[in-house]
Amino acid sequence: MDINRHQIREIAFQTLFASATNPDTDREEFYQVLTDGRYGDEFPDYLATLVQGVSDHKAEIDAIISKHLKAGWSLGRLAKTDLIILELALYEIHFVPDTPAKVSVNEAIELTKKFSDDRSRKFVNGVLSHELENIEK
Repeated sequence: MDINRHQIREIAFQTLFASATNPDTDREEFYQVLTDGRYGDEFPDYLATLVQGVSDHKAEIDAIISKHLKAGWSLGRLAKTDLIILELALYEIHFVPDTPAKVSVNEAIELTKKFSDDRSRKFVNGVLSHELENIEK
């Protein structure tokens, strides 16, 4: 059974969340545990791109998120799920040219529906919409 990009994004989110909680998480072992071999043993290239890309560009991505926060808010106040979903979407928007920005936003909304709540969905959508407006200017 092949794995699609939507599934890869979900696994990337879970992997980044696990790594944020435990920096010693072995990404490839974690992938095997998450998927239970459903997609084969090989760590998908796009999954590696997302997980490593978010890690490599975390400072840049977090600076983008910070500029969209209201006064008095900081990254530390955000729910870890929301922060990681935003990081993942913003990585795709800024560093993966073959993925349309609207697809990244839609996928981020789907992740918040599955892993967070309605308030988070609105927040994530707001931050990403504002960033797209900034890009289009």
